[in-house]
Amino acid sequence: MWRSWFVFVLLVESGLMEMESPSPNIIVIMADDMGFNDVSFHGSSEIPTPNIDALAYNGVILNSHYTQSLCTPSRSTFLTGKYPIHTGMQHSVILETEPWGLPLNETLLPELLKNKGYATHAIGKWHLGFFKKDYTPTFRGFDSHFGYWQGYQDYYSHMTKATYSGEIGYDMRRNLEVDYEAKGKYSTTLFTEEAVKLIRQHNTSKPMFLYMAHLAPHAGLPSEPLQAPDEEVYKFAHILDPERRVYAAMVSMLDKSVGDVVKALRDRRMLQNSVILFLSDNGAAPTGVHANRGSNYPFRGMKHSAWEGGTRNIAAIWSPLIKKPRRVSNHLMHISDWLPTFSSIAGLDSSKTPKIDGLDMWKSISEDESSPRTEILYNIDDTGRWGGVRQGEWKYVYGSTSNGVKDIWYPSNVIRSYDVDQVLSSKTAITLAGLITQQNIKNKHSDSPNEDLRIINKRDVEDLRAKATIFCDDVEDQLDENKCDLLKSPCLFNIYDDPCESVNLAKRRPNIVHNLEQLLLEYRKDMVPALNQPADPAADPVLWNNTWSSWRDCKNVVKQKINGSFSSVSAMNLGLIACSCVVVLLMVLGLSNLANKERLKEEQRKAQSLLSENTVC
Repeated sequence: MWRSWFVFVLLVESGLMEMESPSPNIIVIMADDMGFNDVSFHGSSEIPTPNIDALAYNGVILNSHYTQSLCTPSRSTFLTGKYPIHTGMQHSVILETEPWGLPLNETLLPELLKNKGYATHAIGKWHLGFFKKDYTPTFRGFDSHFGYWQGYQDYYSHMTKATYSGEIGYDMRRNLEVDYEAKGKYSTTLFTEEAVKLIRQHNTSKPMFLYMAHLAPHAGLPSEPLQAPDEEVYKFAHILDPERRVYAAMVSMLDKSVGDVVKALRDRRMLQNSVILFLSDNGAAPTGVHANRGSNYPFRGMKHSAWEGGTRNIAAIWSPLIKKPRRVSNHLMHISDWLPTFSSIAGLDSSKTPKIDGLDMWKSISEDESSPRTEILYNIDDTGRWGGVRQGEWKYVYGSTSNGVKDIWYPSNVIRSYDVDQVLSSKTAITLAGLITQQNIKNKHSDSPNEDLRIINKRDVEDLRAKATIFCDDVEDQLDENKCDLLKSPCLFNIYDDPCESVNLAKRRPNIVHNLEQLLLEYRKDMVPALNQPADPAADPVLWNNTWSSWRDCKNVVKQKINGSFSSVSAMNLGLIACSCVVVLLMVLGLSNLANKERLKEEQRKAQSLLSENTVC
């Protein structure tokens, strides 16, 4: 009798008997420009990621998970379940002053989940359009958003500078409001604190969808692209490259964030009914625009290329709902698959899901069934004149995005011993071990216990890590006739045998080349034009209180009563009027009159605030 009472009390305190939503919480943690080689569960020990590793080892490592090669296309695909060629997002990204975004007629994942009763929250990066407020997160299915609308920012000042011009402005929002309290605080820390707060305040009678899109480890402003707290940087003294050292600290802060989120879910008694996905939006950028010194080793290429280094990226998923955990999956999967997969997990009626390119992968993930996916469209970018497609083991690519700079292999990093104990003692590992212990107690009194629930050990870690590590032959040993030069002609690879894309088989297998070219023609039949728009000078933050704003919705006016009516003055003319006001005031008051200094300052302040006082967004 006393044993039954003890178990009852333990279950109540652990939250296993608390009233919960029948649909699971869905937590997505998306890294930005993080390389395949920058998590230690893929075989590199240079940057320890014990929390991410623990999540992966306890769940499923998705070793053949593909994304788009750039931020905007990947995020649009994740949220719509559609290839970019079907939404107009296939060329480049939304640059800072460009007036376009993910089309408003697209139904996004948070909208679907919201209709199912989910509380939906977005944190961090958006990068899907903001020139009008209707394109921003809280108008696209999210109940709340704390983060930035642009593609990147400084980690402390939260300023964003236009990538190819000079406009610069502040970019941190809480829903539609500018959040100046974030100034001076490290982005990764801010976003982690916001996630923990949302989890603590969540009403657990409703399921939660949390889309946590980190800035890290994307590069910041060109003046100081890599930033992390000094005390974190000091931990990586073994890395001789000073830029790579700071990058490691950025990744380490991201890893800690994962541990904090997992623990917050357990503290709120939500973990036992959650699905947690960690992934990167695309490959790292070891060089070029927004270079961050990340590593895609052993893959060829990088961000903004169809090579595996730009598109075959980090992904791992954990949930107590997974029937066969603690394994490495090599089943083919694409970022478009998450919308139908999460919809399935949430219990949505698939007949009500819009026509998409993604496939429901839940049985493949949970039960290790064969993947329903047999092909992947890397992209068709007619503006940039590059693209690629994969069918089965065969991959066909054409065109180069940066005159060949992104078509090479970038070297590996320093090899160090792997600290398994650091993984097993991480915040994530300890939190999951506690949950598993409680679930096992519950299972002893269940009619259908889950026999596969157990705490991972050292042997599990070593075995899974070995299976998740990809090795390739020395690419420099290949004969010239086998080498690929996309500046000259398309290339063909057998990805099963040659994941590092070192042996070009196009000349040897012309029939396969023909078949894949025909497949690309099929994709072209329902392809829509790219939506990119030229820069709009009116987007310049100097016109909008030095903040990036939804400028096409904004009104910047001075109301002047003329003959009983009001007239509006354009933003640029308003600037001239404000400056003229200052000049007139200076002339009237007289700079030489020291007695009027204080009054002069006040009048100057009023004149200089004329723009902001009459700006309505």
